[in-house]
Amino acid sequence: MSPTPDPRPLTPDKFGPRYLVPFHPKRAPHQFADVLIIGSGLAGLRAASAVEPNLSALIVTKDSLRQSNSNYAQGGIASVTDPEDRFEDHVSDTLIAGADLCDERIVGLVVHEAPRRINELIAWGTCFDRVAGHLALGREGGHSHERIIHANGDATGAEVMRAMTEHVRALPNVDVMEDTFTLDLLTVDGACRGALVWRKDRGLTMLWAKQTILCTGGVGQVYRETTNPRVATGDGHAMAFRAGAELRDMEFMQFHPTVLYIAGSSRMLITEAARGEGARLVDRNGYRFMPDYDPRGELAPRDVVSQAIVTQMAKTRHSNVYLDMSHLDADRVRARFPHIAAKCAEFGLDIAEDPIPVRPGAHYMIGGLTVDDLGRTTLDGLWAAGEVSSSGLHGANRLASNSLLEAMVFGARAGEGATAVAASMPDNFRAVPLENSVVAESHEPLDLVDIRNSLTSLMGRNAGVRRDAEGLAEADEAVQQWSGYVLARQFADPAGWELQNLLTIAHIMLAAARQREESRGVHFRSDFPTPRDEWKRHIAVRR
Repeated sequence: MSPTPDPRPLTPDKFGPRYLVPFHPKRAPHQFADVLIIGSGLAGLRAASAVEPNLSALIVTKDSLRQSNSNYAQGGIASVTDPEDRFEDHVSDTLIAGADLCDERIVGLVVHEAPRRINELIAWGTCFDRVAGHLALGREGGHSHERIIHANGDATGAEVMRAMTEHVRALPNVDVMEDTFTLDLLTVDGACRGALVWRKDRGLTMLWAKQTILCTGGVGQVYRETTNPRVATGDGHAMAFRAGAELRDMEFMQFHPTVLYIAGSSRMLITEAARGEGARLVDRNGYRFMPDYDPRGELAPRDVVSQAIVTQMAKTRHSNVYLDMSHLDADRVRARFPHIAAKCAEFGLDIAEDPIPVRPGAHYMIGGLTVDDLGRTTLDGLWAAGEVSSSGLHGANRLASNSLLEAMVFGARAGEGATAVAASMPDNFRAVPLENSVVAESHEPLDLVDIRNSLTSLMGRNAGVRRDAEGLAEADEAVQQWSGYVLARQFADPAGWELQNLLTIAHIMLAAARQREESRGVHFRSDFPTPRDEWKRHIAVRR
């Protein structure tokens, strides 16, 4: 049975103007496409692959085509491929991790579609790791069977994105605009008609499309400690919210329990697969603590492990714990995790012998645009897939390696659905006289870097792995204060626009977290430490 929507939708009211910048149709160039895809992660590339050859598709990406959360995914893709594994078990594992907030029908749909999508990736050139000719299968937290398909040991995302990028670039009907910032969705009479984009060497362009698919990824940069790349600033969530689309479950930010914690190092995650291979979590005293918190030990779901680590850090008065693989075969460890081994070696650590300092970090936004089983949002003409969406698959806590799977399944479905609708529309669609006026410019300078750093630190302290009413209220008050003089401005470059998007998303996340007075999945309220049956529902928000 699927959770019901909250009958009292959350309606924050201080979100600034509808559009971020001024524009006029007579002073901006126009471009047209049948299907516009915003974002070039796995979901976006899979959506582009589904656009029929007789229709034009345009991918707009903020950075290079391969710069996305998908590219940094280490663990792999969950799929039932072993004859001894069962679809029912993958479904059950997903539902258990999701803490009674998954849509069971969607879970079944995605899990059963997984082998087909894996075969597509192989057909398009993805080289997954194999043993004796068969796909090598790993195990990760929350899974009851070995079902994680991986590539190059711990670099699955990079290999999948390599193959998909080559595949999409070879499609004659697909064009790509790289290094292009999408500011806002263009809406006319309650329907999405395309997007307003900016490029440093071209300025503003109005992109018109019959159908638009949002695949912009996550919001990890709203936190100081995150595994997400710099591009993950919640642009898609924020622009869709400004356009009137419904978002839900925005209180559910998943924190990866094992993020490399070394001064001077990027906050790279240490894949769940390390624990699947037998790595142990120990505290500063060398004590293995996970069995004290859960009988599954290191293979408990991510929310359980993150909570345990935070508790153990407090007990030992230490800033991190350690991942220990010294009891495993050294050659196998280095061969299985070459990317992690190389990164740690830069800081004098041998992952086969030395304990690796880790702590939780913001990793995956479970909430996003409400979509149906085809990827349709609540805004006519707009579709969404991947981390920017809320499909019902993850519930209150995403099961490891289900994210790339969801990106493939819903990328395909959104691409196919948008194609079908676009094909039924007349070819004489045109630009609309839509404009946004200039507002009076403030002469008071703003230190955007300082505000952003203050925001990300505040979110980590008050809306991190553990939250409470007092901390959430304090954070929300500060975010609203900053928003009061940041959101109304019209900036001229991405630094300002990203900050506006981060503030918008932070406010939505804080408001939802304040409203959910219980602990469920990745959302832990120390003042409401247990789940409550009346909260087996979604929190929805719309402008």
